[in-house]
Amino acid sequence: MKRVLVTGASGLLGRPVLNEFCNASWDTLGCAYSRAVGVLKKVDIQDEIQVRQVFEDFKPSIVIHAAAERRPDVVEKQEEATKRLNVDATAMISRICAEYGAFMLFISTDYVFDGTSPPYKTDAKPNPLNKYGKSKLDGENATLDNNSESAVLRVPILYGEVEKLGESAVSVLFNPVQDTSKPAPMSDYEIRYPTHVRDIAIIIRKLAEKRLEDSSIKGIYHWSADESMTKYTMASTMCEIFDLPTHHIVADKEPSKGAPRPYNAHLDRSRLEGIGITTHSILFKDGIKECLKPFLKK
Repeated sequence: MKRVLVTGASGLLGRPVLNEFCNASWDTLGCAYSRAVGVLKKVDIQDEIQVRQVFEDFKPSIVIHAAAERRPDVVEKQEEATKRLNVDATAMISRICAEYGAFMLFISTDYVFDGTSPPYKTDAKPNPLNKYGKSKLDGENATLDNNSESAVLRVPILYGEVEKLGESAVSVLFNPVQDTSKPAPMSDYEIRYPTHVRDIAIIIRKLAEKRLEDSSIKGIYHWSADESMTKYTMASTMCEIFDLPTHHIVADKEPSKGAPRPYNAHLDRSRLEGIGITTHSILFKDGIKECLKPFLKK
């Protein structure tokens, strides 16, 4: 059955994932909580009774679990609340997927690595530097331990169409970029691989379709764009695209403040490419222009 349930369907990644499956003629159901509007079903994924009712009513064959607390600095201050969402709810959903025979794909992060030995293959040993990375690694283990037929997809920093600039750690840079009245320090230390959410959505849909054909599709997978950038070079690219001043953009060569970040956690895509799953990556300058154009100040 081509029937997919997407958690976190109101989010930055969840929206294009749901759209990708809809466009591919899947029977879809998107779940959200605080932003459950329109066709999205309001579900508290920490409530087992509610989750079981969704499975009983919809009977998904594929579950894309994209709901999570993903802000590292928030996680550092809200560790218990993060555990309930990123780990405990994940374990429960994984168990229910096993009971109903649904394939679960858990969306994880490159932050499970410490960034000292890139590129990272899927069998590389994780060593998260912050509580967010630890919570996602615990979520991976909760997924695979409770359902050996499930899978994990690790992705890097994401951007794409946003409802507000603060929705992505990439698009949020556009606020200081446009404010030329004061210096805007930008990290020029950690190396990131900004990846468009539409690319990830395509990979997820292809992985789900492959799974319907081949039950050996399980375990850990990686996908990432290949353009290496820092927040400073991302901000500079934004200035170039929109012909904005750059005099206030300051390169900060020190490690980022707040929760520790990996220096370079580049993800190796070879396991997915080895089974024929790939897509043409959207170039950052093209993708970010489309994303930011509605927020350009006149």
